[in-house]
Amino acid sequence: MLYFYLLLQLIIDFVKFQVLTDKTSKLLQQNKYVFDVDKRITKLKVKLLIEETFDVKVISVNSYILPRKGRRLGMFEGSKNSYKRLFITLAPGSFIPFFSAL
Repeated sequence: MLYFYLLLQLIIDFVKFQVLTDKTSKLLQQNKYVFDVDKRITKLKVKLLIEETFDVKVISVNSYILPRKGRRLGMFEGSKNSYKRLFITLAPGSFIPFFSAL
């Protein structure tokens, strides 16, 4: 039980949020989930975390790093943090219970 909570804590630390747009809601029907995660996490770590925590079979993990967007507040210029976006494809018949109800 402790192992499950440690895995869940790792997911909470690294997964920022699920991306919900028109395009990603269509991908949900194909068993593809889209998440924005911390840039430091690797595809293999995400695959192992998802498989262990939710007891599903991950077929593939595709990722790309989003470009930084500039921000300005008066004369001060800065930029937003950039994230890594992951596309996780699950085996047919598998689903992540938290996100499939959306």
